[in-house]
Amino acid sequence: MTPAEIRDAVLAILNTINPDEDLSSLDDEKEFRDQLEMDSMDFLDIVMELRKRYRVQVPEEDYENLVSMNKTVAYLEPKMKEISA
Repeated sequence: MTPAEIRDAVLAILNTINPDEDLSSLDDEKEFRDQLEMDSMDFLDIVMELRKRYRVQVPEEDYENLVSMNKTVAYLEPKMKEISA
């Protein structure tokens, strides 16, 4: 997957977790928690959806790499390189 496809995949997951959230103005540099109404369970839902949809394992010690869109895409890019969108 390309970085743009990964970003779209993460947006789809965020939309699934919180369908009422407006993601159109999401700043890719800022942390999700500063922009979205997310709690720790929502964050774990992101991790679970990545595992379910793309078979990507994110160990707990790597959670800090999923705090913003840019960090998430950069972290997932090598893991999702072989996945077709």
